[in-house]
Amino acid sequence: MMTPIKPYLIRAVRDWAVDSSLTPLIVVDTTFRGVNVPADFIENGRILLNVHTRAVQNFVIEDEWLLFATRFGGKRRTLEIPVAAIRAIYARENGQGVTFPKESAGQPGGAADETSSAEPEVATEESPKKPSHLRLIK
Repeated sequence: MMTPIKPYLIRAVRDWAVDSSLTPLIVVDTTFRGVNVPADFIENGRILLNVHTRAVQNFVIEDEWLLFATRFGGKRRTLEIPVAAIRAIYARENGQGVTFPKESAGQPGGAADETSSAEPEVATEESPKKPSHLRLIK
């Protein structure tokens, strides 16, 4: 069995954004089973999270899970996000990043990564700057 590439891409885009003095944001499909994020911040089944080193603590990305602590309304929260629920990671300032194919909510993280024939879409400088404009192209 091959190691899923998705966690590596997420880590790489985050590192690139931080090294470039940009703000890395992730788009999470909150309808995916196992997502543990504050419900008050969910819009249309998604949540947008800042994962910059200044915004999070104890950032750990594994093959199937992304875990970190951050503050919402001044209260510290530990978030648990299946990697499969992450739909995109990009820089707030220029929209560059990667979007990922939608995975089945019944699949624990990573399973669809290995069987999906869809390639992640790499955003370019012509890409939209707002998360509401990101599209998944299959």
